[in-house]
Amino acid sequence: MVDVTVMGAGAFGLSVAWACAKRGAKVRVIDPGGVAAGSSGGLVGALAPHTPENWNDKKAFQFESLIMAEAFWQEIEEFSGLNSGYGRTGRLQPLADDRALELARKREDGAKELWQGLATWRVVERSEFVDWAPQSPTGKLIYDTLTARMHPRQACQALAEALRQKGTEIGREGTTQGKVVWATGWQGLMQLSENIGRTVGNGVKGQAALFKLDRIGKPQLFADALHIIPHADGTVAVGSTSEREFEDPSTTDEQLDDVIARAIKALPELADAPLLERWAGVRPRAKSRAPMLGEHPLRKGEFIANGGFKIGFGMAPKIGECMADLVLEDRDTIPEAFKPEASL
Repeated sequence: MVDVTVMGAGAFGLSVAWACAKRGAKVRVIDPGGVAAGSSGGLVGALAPHTPENWNDKKAFQFESLIMAEAFWQEIEEFSGLNSGYGRTGRLQPLADDRALELARKREDGAKELWQGLATWRVVERSEFVDWAPQSPTGKLIYDTLTARMHPRQACQALAEALRQKGTEIGREGTTQGKVVWATGWQGLMQLSENIGRTVGNGVKGQAALFKLDRIGKPQLFADALHIIPHADGTVAVGSTSEREFEDPSTTDEQLDDVIARAIKALPELADAPLLERWAGVRPRAKSRAPMLGEHPLRKGEFIANGGFKIGFGMAPKIGECMADLVLEDRDTIPEAFKPEASL
């Protein structure tokens, strides 16, 4: 018999399954598309924090999860024998003008208090990173040491293998038994909206590209609203678009061409790097813009973990623990802003 069935083998589903399995539960994971079939199978993998100001439960939760991430992925790699691509390599952001510089310095003070000495946010000269830095009109950059990166596909495969080592069943079909957690991505949010009769969430398409360029260990860049991520396998990912309206969730088009052009403008050396892959996928966005966690609004006695729009992998370690608290111990440690009621 299975204690917990998780519907969905993306970042949220696998993390919830892992937290439950670690506590001794027998877990089954079911996803018709397979592991990382949706947006969790993407290219970018930016684990980037919210700005250190106007602190709230969402920012505090994300901060705690980002701090947990290093130990979390190390454990996954030890159990699975696979590389997740995780690395807390930091992030560089250009500063466009004096106003942006002033705001960045205020946030520098905020980080000293809010990040508890566990990470820093500071203004630096671009010359400190001259061999790997975005163009910056002021000649200055924001450098934070909380931001990390991982490779979404590799991370999900590592999680899945770690679960198998724990005796977890992972398949494309099967029957639900025990406690049931729905982590079914954007299609799940669309179905929930249809069943409730109003929009509680939707899908946002993103397009990204992968280049062959070895900048292993360099900080990721955030420039012109784009993430530029040097992965641990000698590639660099660039993304992404945010498309509320789309016809085909998996095709790329001229919008990705624009992303690539903007990335090259920010970092000219990308122009000579071979393009390995163009990717598109749809990310789940709850109406509240926060993750949707807790008791399922329509399925009595069942649970939901969805809506990890843009911050899913960064939130996943702590979300897994909070959902295991609720599912296995009937202990509610979920912030009010993350509960399904916030989007209903």
